[in-house]
Amino acid sequence: MALLLVGLVLFIGIHSIRLFAPEWRQFMMEQLGTKNWKLMHSAVAVTGLLTIIMGYGYARYSAEWLWYPPVWTRHIAALLVLVAFFYVIVAAMPYSKTKSRIGVPMVVGVKLWAFAHLISNGTTADVVLFGSFLAWAVINFVISKRRIRSEKVVYQAPDFKYDILALVLSLVAYYIVAFHLHAWLIGVAPFA
Repeated sequence: MALLLVGLVLFIGIHSIRLFAPEWRQFMMEQLGTKNWKLMHSAVAVTGLLTIIMGYGYARYSAEWLWYPPVWTRHIAALLVLVAFFYVIVAAMPYSKTKSRIGVPMVVGVKLWAFAHLISNGTTADVVLFGSFLAWAVINFVISKRRIRSEKVVYQAPDFKYDILALVLSLVAYYIVAFHLHAWLIGVAPFA
């Protein structure tokens, strides 16, 4: 569990600097240069992510069950994760209508992913992992929306073609992850 917690602190911490210390972030970018800042940010994020994966892998085998989720929660989780894929992919689309309406679709995708996994898993390791991401995503959403409003950010959104492209890509990515990669990477086959 300690390894999981270290990974969460690294990963969520580096992704929270813009939320809680934007002036310090700007100062560091000026001191290090944007390229070096991004390189350092990426290195910490990747280290945190790998540590989370290893820590969760170890923790889930010795974690206590807090509740036993009913089977129907897996069906809800599967649907929520599909929608989460859509929002994460929409975040990469330059002129999406959905992105212009929501502002922070990546954060919405993380919220849905975390909530889906939280309701369909019931160990202490699950609560720590998915609960941490859910709490972070909720806080991130509130702060980011406030920042977007105060900065009067306007997104260009010419048509729905990017939303349709995001939908197609999310269906393909969901299929690949759910039916192939999830079991190989995580050790759990969602539809087995």
